[in-house]
Parts: sequence; structure tokens; C-alpha cells
Amino acid sequence: MKCMYCGASDSRVMDSRPTDEGAVIRRRRECIKCGKRFTTYEKIETVPLMVVKRDGSRQLFDIEKIRVGIIKACEKCKVSADQIEKLVMEIDNQVHNSGDLEVSSLVIGELISDGLRKLDPVAYIRFSSVYRELNDLNKLMEEMNKLIKKDNL
Repeated sequence: MKCMYCGASDSRVMDSRPTDEGAVIRRRRECIKCGKRFTTYEKIETVPLMVVKRDGSRQLFDIEKIRVGIIKACEKCKVSADQIEKLVMEIDNQVHNSGDLEVSSLVIGELISDGLRKLDPVAYIRFSSVYRELNDLNKLMEEMNKLIKKDNL
């Protein structure tokens, strides 16, 4: 690793720690030439994952869009920030662990729906009303009845 102070290419690792739930390694280094210390971060390089939208267009997978959607669905619900973050990370892991270079937005939507259904029924209905395009009262009632039947089984 090149020293940011003197440009020397020799350094030694003083300390290594995992961060971001083990996804990144933080390394504290010391330059052999000048003795100054600096920090580097190391993470696995991933292949860009593409999302195939309903209209067939493609865009880069962005976990922030999923996080924002889940947060909006959970507003004024009894869902903690930790629960939201855990769901976001589960979805991110499932999508990336599939091994595919492309994933359908429908698959992502179902993962979010399933996760929200387990967390909070109101958050699930909020998300479903947008995701499933439940734009009339009858469609919304059908979805709510399905939810009630699943919970009563």
C-alpha cells in the first residue's frame, strides 16, 4: 500500500478490524520509510448487479432505494430501525447470493413484501398498495383478506 505522506510503497499493518458486519476490513498501517500512520479499507470487489424493471429496462441495483421504500412503508409503525436494517441486509444478501448478474424487480418486490408481512401488517399493506398497484378499494380489500387468512392459519 502506497504511503499517502511520502509515496513509499512499503508499509506494515499495525491493526486489522472488520467493519460493516464483516463486509469491510479496516487496516491501520505504518509507513516503513517515514513512520507515519494511515488507515485503509479493504472490501470485496463485486460485479455490478442489474435490475430488470417491469418495462424491460435495466438499471444498477441500489440498496438505498430498497431502504427508502421500506422506511416509507414503516412510517408510524412499531418497527425499529434495527428491524428495518436487518430486513434491508437480508434482501441485499439474498439478491447478491443468487449468483445472477440480473435480478427482476418483481423478485425484489416479493422479497420486500415477504419481509414486511413478517414485520408489520400495516407496513406490508402500504408497500403492497404501491408495489402491486392496488389502486382501487376492491383490490386493496382482497390483499387485506389474504393477509388476514394467512395470519389465521
